[in-house]
Amino acid sequence: MALPLTLSVLPAKADLLSDIQSQGELKCAVYSDVPPFSAPDPKTRQLVGMDVDLCNALAKQMGVKLQLMPTSIEARIAVIATGRADVLIANLAYTKTRGKQIQFSDPYYVAKEMLLVKKPNADKMLADFKNKRISATKGTTSEQSIVLKGGKPLTFQDAASAFLALEQNKAVGFVTNTMTGIKMINQAKKEGIDLAMIKEPMALEPIGIGMKRDEPALLAKVNDSLKAMDDDGTIDKIWATWIGPNTEYKMVREERVQPLASLKFEALE
Repeated sequence: MALPLTLSVLPAKADLLSDIQSQGELKCAVYSDVPPFSAPDPKTRQLVGMDVDLCNALAKQMGVKLQLMPTSIEARIAVIATGRADVLIANLAYTKTRGKQIQFSDPYYVAKEMLLVKKPNADKMLADFKNKRISATKGTTSEQSIVLKGGKPLTFQDAASAFLALEQNKAVGFVTNTMTGIKMINQAKKEGIDLAMIKEPMALEPIGIGMKRDEPALLAKVNDSLKAMDDDGTIDKIWATWIGPNTEYKMVREERVQPLASLKFEALE
């Protein structure tokens, strides 16, 4: 007598890359209004910026059309975790917490948290600011970096107030990313205030593309695409257009696309 054959019906594992390829479209989340990464063009009202160009280049490399998904700083992780977008390109720094919520591509550059000080303190080392009051925006990785380096965080709800604390000598330094720091130093100079940036970074923040966890095929495809974009000069061209040496940010791209594990850095929470 033949025994009944019991078939175990398991749900097919989702493969986001296959879905993207079959639909012929990549949903790429970007900021709704954070220049120079993604913001409305004053004339056309279309989103433009470094991250928009990266989305376009990634979609082209993957052989699909692009659908931009504007999002806010607060919602950018959720838009990926809930599957509303396929990838997130929003100047996204790797942190331990984010690494548990979504997966990251290989970094395409490494942002730095930097300490801004009054000009007379420009030649000091970070160790000289241990146990000193240093300002930052509340709840940011800038604040975390102050704790990491042994300083005393003096936090504010916005960057302008934290920066003012330095100008008014309520803090000996102000921490922000390199790009913002350069803009603020230039702005202060126009107001007759000489500021400088300590050369040693407070913290390193690898910037990558965010994706939903447990999507190995998509991760591999995005990493391969980034490497190709790096090798053919696409990322360099986009960088030069938006934040390069001939822009107000005067940023020099120092790192190439590489695995996160190959970078020597202390991840922030």
